[in-house]
Amino acid sequence: MSTTPSSDLTPTRALVLAGAGAAGNAWQLGLIAGLAEAGVDLTHADLVIGTSAGSTVAAQITSGIRPSELYAAILAEVVPPHGPGAARGRGPLSGPQYMEWSGGIIGESADPSDMRRRMGAAALGMDADDEAGSARWRAIVASRLPRQSWPEQRVLIPAIDARTGEPVVFDGHSGIDLVDAVAASTSNGFGGPYRIGEKRYLNGGYRRTSNADLAAGCDRVLVLDPFSGRSRTPSEWGMDLATQVDELRAGGSDVRTVFPDERSGDVFNANALDPATRPPAARGGHAQGRALAAELSGFWAA
Repeated sequence: MSTTPSSDLTPTRALVLAGAGAAGNAWQLGLIAGLAEAGVDLTHADLVIGTSAGSTVAAQITSGIRPSELYAAILAEVVPPHGPGAARGRGPLSGPQYMEWSGGIIGESADPSDMRRRMGAAALGMDADDEAGSARWRAIVASRLPRQSWPEQRVLIPAIDARTGEPVVFDGHSGIDLVDAVAASTSNGFGGPYRIGEKRYLNGGYRRTSNADLAAGCDRVLVLDPFSGRSRTPSEWGMDLATQVDELRAGGSDVRTVFPDERSGDVFNANALDPATRPPAARGGHAQGRALAAELSGFWAA
């Protein structure tokens, strides 16, 4: 397991896939499919960085399944009647409850390291069947991945060690299964952290919003962020996407960001975990991708 990315070859094109629950996953897959149909294929990025819901997208688009098939699968989904908590499978979760739980911890914290330690301690203190809950969540994550082995291209998936609060970054050389890496990065801790052996992990978004900084050194960086660069942490912490973009550009990277437009509707909020948000988010992303293709074609192909 690596705590920082390493490679003998510096990739030239990086695709950054941020988190935002069920809606964010669907919007990104729709956008990628729309771009591909219009001639801009993001799936061959030299480096793919996926955080939380974005880690699922990273695993899906590097699986060999065409973006159009992934998009079609979303439109064919049957929304479960039991609501987002049961669909998520990680404790008594709802979007508003989770926002209140995590927001309280953020508000009590002095800095990002303190926040991660507090978040880990709170998650570890949950009265939950850690092993059984992790097994259930792993099964759900596995069902969403067309391929359950790491791809040949470089994929980075961040998470947080719940016991130490330290960030970790999984890749194909970490000795961790792809399913476990995605399950760790998508675990929010509300109901218990995700277990891998003796370790416990929390959502990779607590490392840094979107984790675009992991693309440092790449010539071109494209960031897809369903939450439009917003961060729930204080601006002085430098966790926000804008700060990371400034850092990347200072290092010589050409960076573009893509945020959802009105075509997806108002689905990127506390209810983003609700499966009912997926079809409109995917359709909006697909239309947006087709519309953006001409603008992004030269950037991505250069």
